[in-house]
Amino acid sequence: MDRNYVEDSFPQINKIMNKDLREGVVKTWQLAVAKGGWDKIDDVPFTLLTDVKTSLIEHTRRVTDMAMAIGQTRQDLNMDVLITGALVHDVGKLIEYTRKGKTIVKSEFGKMVRHPVSGYGLVLEAGLPVEIAHIVAAHSKEGESVTRSPEAIVIHHCDFIDFDIARTD
Repeated sequence: MDRNYVEDSFPQINKIMNKDLREGVVKTWQLAVAKGGWDKIDDVPFTLLTDVKTSLIEHTRRVTDMAMAIGQTRQDLNMDVLITGALVHDVGKLIEYTRKGKTIVKSEFGKMVRHPVSGYGLVLEAGLPVEIAHIVAAHSKEGESVTRSPEAIVIHHCDFIDFDIARTD
């Protein structure tokens, strides 16, 4: 997955002002694709918990757009952290999932380690700061036992809004 593919998939990257954070988003997705053994990710669903038509890319874009709208409304959140966290919150799914024929299923790794944990590791390996890794680790049920940052609270709720609406489609 080259830089252009990542930037085309997630155009919100261009809203991140900090160059290191932009680079970290690209590198994180590239690491996930390589470690997960993916050729392309356009058809990867954002969840295996229910039958949905939404791809991981579409879900990530929606969560990011919702988070940006909240950040612009509140004006007391770090927008670079918010956008970066939203763009990588589910990146660990590329290790949690695998392609089996024409179907996407839980990988052997994914049966042992959920995406918030693997995503946390990918984010740090890509050189993103711990405040971004925190958002990834805390966005799902794994975050129930930590105090979420304000940006992590936003990503957590945006993620579940999109999930809950997708289940009704």
